[in-house]
Amino acid sequence: MKKIVLFLLLLISSFSQAQPKAIIGETDYNFWINLPKQEILENKPPVIIFLHGRSLSGTDINRVKRYGILRAIEKGRNIPAIIVAPQLPFGPWNPDKINQVLEYVQKNYEIDSTRIYVTGMSLGSYGTMKFVSKYHDKIAAAVSICGGGEEADACNLSEVPIKVIHGDKDFIVRLSESQKIVNAIRKCNKNAPLEFQIVKGGTHGSVENFYREDAIYEWLFKHSKANMSELNL
Repeated sequence: MKKIVLFLLLLISSFSQAQPKAIIGETDYNFWINLPKQEILENKPPVIIFLHGRSLSGTDINRVKRYGILRAIEKGRNIPAIIVAPQLPFGPWNPDKINQVLEYVQKNYEIDSTRIYVTGMSLGSYGTMKFVSKYHDKIAAAVSICGGGEEADACNLSEVPIKVIHGDKDFIVRLSESQKIVNAIRKCNKNAPLEFQIVKGGTHGSVENFYREDAIYEWLFKHSKANMSELNL
């Protein structure tokens, strides 16, 4: 009986560590933060910032859990990183306000500042590109899914490892949007640390499944500002 009680206590403890916490009113963007297990948290974990698409914008922060990394965590995905998921009230993502959220996390938690990552879907993909462009000195790697970016940002983006993913059956944000920014980055720097994955049959919604799989996390975690000179894509 004691063993059963102990097992249940450990299970509850493990589960509680996976519960995101809403941070309200501390920065311009309210956001969720999800901490990894204590042994990981004590050893300066990396940070992943997730930027959602337009459909989750507003003031009800629970909407941010509907898809993406937080949804993957709810489905059982264990990610050895601090996950940060801000909510955009309206309009486009503002890179300075995203950075404000990041600075809050850096101030309140011991993190590995050489392993800060950002990823986003749809409008969040555009936000990812804009944030990486302005703060390329901070970001170790990024994943952009079913979105695009501004060609004027291409040269700054070429300095950061970026993986672009887009479905060829996306009729909401066309594949050409990702193709434009990929081409612009490669035009600026033909040796840019860039990967472009076209998902055959992928729709605007189906590519969200990448957040439930190992591949993008493994790809992100192999990059660090500490080894930028030794990139091995």
